[in-house]
Amino acid sequence: MSFEVFEKLETKVQQAIETIELLQMEVNELKEKNNILYQEVASAKEKHGTLAHENENLKQEQHAWQERLRGLLGRMEDVQ
Repeated sequence: MSFEVFEKLETKVQQAIETIELLQMEVNELKEKNNILYQEVASAKEKHGTLAHENENLKQEQHAWQERLRGLLGRMEDVQ
């Protein structure tokens, strides 16, 4: 009778070990995915910063062109 109990206990322990191993593999996979996502976020932040800087430069360039255009239009009005 105690041998049967021991076999059942051994089976349950083995199942627990297998479950733990599967969960550890899942945790490792999730950690890898998490690291990849952190890298993607960092890359996206860097790209956002670059694009924001480029956007600011383009706005300044547009403003400069608008000022030049206004100056030219003003000179054309003076000619007329």
